[in-house]
Amino acid sequence: MRIPCPYCGHRDAHEFSYLGDATLTRPDPETADPQEAFFQYVYLRENPAGPHEELWYHAAGCRQWLVVERDTRTHAISGARFARASKAGEVTS
Repeated sequence: MRIPCPYCGHRDAHEFSYLGDATLTRPDPETADPQEAFFQYVYLRENPAGPHEELWYHAAGCRQWLVVERDTRTHAISGARFARASKAGEVTS
């Protein structure tokens, strides 16, 4: 699998470390039931079949966090962007 790093170009997946789902938002600890919210955030995850956004760290390259759009059925990658360029409220580096 080759990942298109916006800075380094197409690189082998072995240069990267996988973190997980890039669509999750950390719960606010000031909510009414923070223990339940954090339990769901940490332990209850979806297992999507199809296009999905994931966080990858380019450890053997530019050392940037990337949001990679990958189809979980075929492993086809449709794009990647720097995580710091994500919209407000999303996970960023």
